[in-house]
Amino acid sequence: MSARGKMKRLLTSADLSTEEVWRLLELARDLKQEWRSGGDRPLLAGKTLALVFQKPSLRTRVSFEVGMAQLGGEALFLSPQEVQLGQRESVKDVARVLSRYVDGLVARVFSHSDVQQMVAHASVPVINALSDYAHPCEILGDLFTVYEKRGALRGLKLAYVGDGNNIAHSLLLGASRVGMEITMATPQGYGPHTQVVEQAIGFAGQTGATVVVGTDPRRAVKGVDVIYTDVWASMGQEAEREERVRLFRPYQVNAELLALANPKALVMHCLPAHRGEEITDEVLDGPQSIVNDQAENKLHMHKAILASLLAG
Repeated sequence: MSARGKMKRLLTSADLSTEEVWRLLELARDLKQEWRSGGDRPLLAGKTLALVFQKPSLRTRVSFEVGMAQLGGEALFLSPQEVQLGQRESVKDVARVLSRYVDGLVARVFSHSDVQQMVAHASVPVINALSDYAHPCEILGDLFTVYEKRGALRGLKLAYVGDGNNIAHSLLLGASRVGMEITMATPQGYGPHTQVVEQAIGFAGQTGATVVVGTDPRRAVKGVDVIYTDVWASMGQEAEREERVRLFRPYQVNAELLALANPKALVMHCLPAHRGEEITDEVLDGPQSIVNDQAENKLHMHKAILASLLAG
């Protein structure tokens, strides 16, 4: 962040202060209201965004491209075959060259070190649209969705059940920034990185949040307001899939687990889902599921992030 507080990058949720998170939530709310009334502001007229993707995407790509268009700018999608980031050309060369052409970079990569290098060598703002370590844009949109549904975040209880992956990391950092009570249950040996947990506990000390990480899914979801899950094997972990399905079976979000939560608890999943694995059809398609609201709100949050980074 700059001394004046203007966003210069979004690498992880830890890049944002509590005040900056709330500014994004409020801006997303305002932009969504304007969108619904047909009054999009051309905040990014004349701006161009490059999407550098190593991984396939549906919601992330579409929401950034559509969001940029709605704000009056243009987006250029660069596929893995075209760029071959780190193979055909080094990450630093890609970052330096693209900085001469565009006003911002969105990177969706396998290794977090690649997006770190882009931040180090680009002269324009860089947004992490997913790495193996963090998925900050997703979680900001998810916090906006919970805020929209419940009218508050501070004091709400959220349980994450499943793999201690990039979503888990960003949830820990994001929820602790806004004063939520977050519990996390993962199989032994599949928990979030210790440094992320320690960072979240530090944020919690500033905001009144609580952070509890364990291995018991039933204890984690008891009485909570939100249950969140994600796939058990992420992109790049296909070889581990069979073993993970065996180990993670007790962590499935199903009707039995949901019954332990608050009767009005919301169910969240960042999608795509492996139906019948981490979550059942009955729950994913049920009345407490807000996964499609999450997906829509990626558009509005991505617009808020783009406006904050790229608008003059």
